Amino acid sequence: MILPMTRRGKIIFSLLLVGLAIATATASAQSKKNPEPPNARISDGVVKIGLIVDMSSLYADLTGEGSVTAARMASEDFGGSVLGAPIQIVYADHQNKPDVASAIARDWFDNQKVDMIADVAGSATALAVLEIAKQRSKIIAFSGPGATNLTNQNCSPISLHWAYDSYALSVGTAKGVLSTGGDTWFFIAVDNAFGRTMQKDATEILAANGGKVVGSVYPPLNTSDFSSFTLQAQASGAKVIGLANAGGDTVNAVKSAYEFGVMKNQKVTAMLMFINDIHALGLQLAQGMLLTESFYWDANNETRSWSKRYFERMKKMPNMVQAGEYSSIMHYLKAVRATGTDDTATVIERMKASPVDDFFARGARIRADGRLINDVYLFEVKKPEESKGPWDYYKLRATIPGKEAYMPVDKSTCTLLRKP
Repeated sequence: MILPMTRRGKIIFSLLLVGLAIATATASAQSKKNPEPPNARISDGVVKIGLIVDMSSLYADLTGEGSVTAARMASEDFGGSVLGAPIQIVYADHQNKPDVASAIARDWFDNQKVDMIADVAGSATALAVLEIAKQRSKIIAFSGPGATNLTNQNCSPISLHWAYDSYALSVGTAKGVLSTGGDTWFFIAVDNAFGRTMQKDATEILAANGGKVVGSVYPPLNTSDFSSFTLQAQASGAKVIGLANAGGDTVNAVKSAYEFGVMKNQKVTAMLMFINDIHALGLQLAQGMLLTESFYWDANNETRSWSKRYFERMKKMPNMVQAGEYSSIMHYLKAVRATGTDDTATVIERMKASPVDDFFARGARIRADGRLINDVYLFEVKKPEESKGPWDYYKLRATIPGKEAYMPVDKSTCTLLRKP
């Protein structure tokens, strides 16, 4: 027997129908905005992204916990899942040892079902992990290392290079310093893949624009005492001492130059310097230095908005590696959602076909060799009296379009750039 509905019951029932209609319309709108492809398939029900970073040594402040935080922010902002599969972020410390980095990557791909590796701070460790990724046909997105080798002679269909590289740094910083009259250089370059590649790229840019390298010296990675190297650079008589190193090595080299009074007669220029390094040195030592970065937290409203959320967690502003980390992971997740799969070939094809358009890079494209062609910026470090407070460190001197910043196709040895 069907009992008659009371007036109150009719009202409640009507409200329920209205709520159901609104929910259905909202779901439909969301579905149209982010449609799920038919036959969506995630291989093991989880999208797992692994970060191989420096958590304990000279690059820890540049990547480390900051990169892990940026990756987690990307996962959270994406909604924590893709195609119904949860997103997991895992990380490990490579200790700046290529063999350790390789072992981690091998275990992750073979046993832990990691779908994609990101960051891999340090060029030597990055090149080691790249070989494992190629063997396993897994996607790897570099934002920490800088060697152009990664998209040049060591390029691969499964690898991407975000944020920056040594060629772009040379185009920005070397040319910028040359324009101020710094036409003779002596390099203090870390004795590894990045240092050697950085010096090579800078030397080519300098030579092509009227500059000259008069000498160089190669301290080992993680050097604490730069005294002997600083004295050699000072004795060279070069107008510019170029530092082709990063992180703690750069900070220690600048401090050594200051202690020996090098800056009274010579300009010290760091080819790779992060905002973290400026913060560690202080404006008194770093003022006036020219440097190239692909991201600055205070560039516009979008960079400020994201960076302030990052700051709430880390209590420091992000650098270009950490911002690039977020960007590369978001781009990967969008490609997984759009293609309906975590299959390597399908996803990376979509990533290369789609523009990168976010707070990190506007209208950027991934070239066939895996190089993200994003704009980079030449900055000058502010004087102490010009800064309005902590992390207010840069003055923009020039914007270098991506097509001018990165190695031209005709100079590259990457076979992926050769037309069949």
